Amino acid sequence: MSDPVERLTARLREEEAVVVAYSGGADSALLAFAARRALGTRALAVTAVSPSLAASERSAARAFAREHGLAHVEVCTDEIERPEYTANGRDRCYHCKSALFDALTPLATAMGAAVALGTNLDDLGDHRPGQRAAAERGVITPMVDAGLTKADVRAASRELGLVTAEKPAAPCLASRVSYGDPVTTEVLARIEAAEAALRDLGFPVCRVRAHAGGTLARIEVPREEILRAGEERERIDAAVRGAGFTFCSLDLSGFASGRLNALLPLLPS
Repeated sequence: MSDPVERLTARLREEEAVVVAYSGGADSALLAFAARRALGTRALAVTAVSPSLAASERSAARAFAREHGLAHVEVCTDEIERPEYTANGRDRCYHCKSALFDALTPLATAMGAAVALGTNLDDLGDHRPGQRAAAERGVITPMVDAGLTKADVRAASRELGLVTAEKPAAPCLASRVSYGDPVTTEVLARIEAAEAALRDLGFPVCRVRAHAGGTLARIEVPREEILRAGEERERIDAAVRGAGFTFCSLDLSGFASGRLNALLPLLPS
């Protein structure tokens, strides 16, 4: 069976029911869509709502679920109340995913369902402590089992006509906070507002990385956009400071996912 959609659907049909951890990104959207196709009413998409989820992402997840008739609910997660998470060490994602699974497990138990995560093969080589939390709790990863890469996810989504096929990656807002700096609702709101302002200025792919306790914003845009960002520096500076940052800088290396992982070797084991 060579077609990624067929492989994923076949894997999902091995389950009695699934609760999909659904953020609305390309991976979880395809997984939720395929689960609905494979299992019908025995598939539930669940979005975790917390200060680390941007309002625009929450709205997009709702819209996608409505468009495709997904059974969809939202649950509140409490990671921001967990000191291990807010300390923002190298294992922050572990504590975030633990909070997620704590919220999803009661729903899955009531349905007799497995909790499913939208991890793909390409995710396995990155620093993702959340995968350990998933493994400890028996969370399934159907796209890994079906052998789907990120390219497969996007190709399958295009084939199915899903709007998420070309959607840029949008990890949680906490991933923008420099390791070792506390994750707070205030700094997350600051990051969300600054990124929204950058998108309004015509930079749809961007990251606002928060450093120095959330006072310094380091802006990443794709390399081909750096010159234009320089030309727009006054508007960018005003927008970012207006979001609550004291200082604003532009990273001349350009945008790269997971850039803050460069700090990991400097952190305690």
